[in-house]
Amino acid sequence: MATPKVAIVYLSFHCEPYIDDVVNALEHLTYPKDRVAFVIVDNPHPEHGSSAPYLTEQVLPKSGVTSPETILIANETNEGFAGGNNRGVEWALEHGYDYVYFHNNDAYMDPGCLEPLVRAMEQDPKIAIAQSLIRLHPETDRINSTGNALHFLGFGYCRQYKKRVDEVVLRAVEDIPYASGAAMMVRSSFMRDHGAWDGDFFLYHEDTDFALRARSLGYRVVIARDSAMYHKYEFKRSVSKYFWMERNRFAILILYYRWATWLLILPGLIGVEIGTAPIAMRNGWWRERLKSYAYWMRPAHVRLWLRKRRTIQKIRTVPDRALLAFTTGKILFQEAEVNPPVLRYFANPVLAAYLWVVKKIVFW
Repeated sequence: MATPKVAIVYLSFHCEPYIDDVVNALEHLTYPKDRVAFVIVDNPHPEHGSSAPYLTEQVLPKSGVTSPETILIANETNEGFAGGNNRGVEWALEHGYDYVYFHNNDAYMDPGCLEPLVRAMEQDPKIAIAQSLIRLHPETDRINSTGNALHFLGFGYCRQYKKRVDEVVLRAVEDIPYASGAAMMVRSSFMRDHGAWDGDFFLYHEDTDFALRARSLGYRVVIARDSAMYHKYEFKRSVSKYFWMERNRFAILILYYRWATWLLILPGLIGVEIGTAPIAMRNGWWRERLKSYAYWMRPAHVRLWLRKRRTIQKIRTVPDRALLAFTTGKILFQEAEVNPPVLRYFANPVLAAYLWVVKKIVFW
């Protein structure tokens, strides 16, 4: 049986500080290099411009020599995380690759990264998405993500963040709420049948959507413990990102919950919006939150997401209770200082109890 072909899609966004480590890691992959393609999709940076000239000079000459075959797709405009990755998906599907591995701009692969992912997916055709164990760099003994936690009100965050690797117990292949788009493999046949990244998300929560789409259709989303990716992770303080995070959080809720579930969670949603307003004020992203509310006030935007919702609800095979089984009632901001005592000791216990009640009620 032929070894499955894997396309590694690397989304470049001012990749110059990172690409040397990326290429060095590729040169040491233990997966057969003649079954791997390295597809670089470059989104031009607003300040630094395109990385295509640097990549053409420094990376492409190694294609098929010390590195796997390398393809460069240079976008003229920034198409975002979803749109940029989709360029790579199009190439992979056109050229008959069995799996696509999405590789973050600021990460690099362990030599044996691909084998556990491919093995898991070959053994179970119902696995649509498999994530690597993402470790921090330079603290490689600590975890960035063992898969992401999904709050029932749409928040997402890294599980086991900064815990020591030897303190975390994982099965070789384990179901997770959703996979981080920084290091995940997706079955090509799933994307051919059900689509890849939704470009309307642009940034943030597009990986949440990907996983929920797969799970709502009866597929599994897992982590392969023995696959490792090292991430030069920095929780960036850019205020503008909060617009996308807040807007897209509501999009996730609209797309996947039945209206009956919406009625159940609505009081909790309103309470959280009011309760987290002081956090938004104190940390300077309250304007972005208001912009996200304004977005949902426009009828054209609501119609766009309702059309998507109708499509998803028509084809889904899994009930809300199965989706809720993978959610949590705990809100955890990635930066510890953003988590006030009232959130830790009051809001989270209340929300956990609220979710417990919702899960008991939802039979659909």
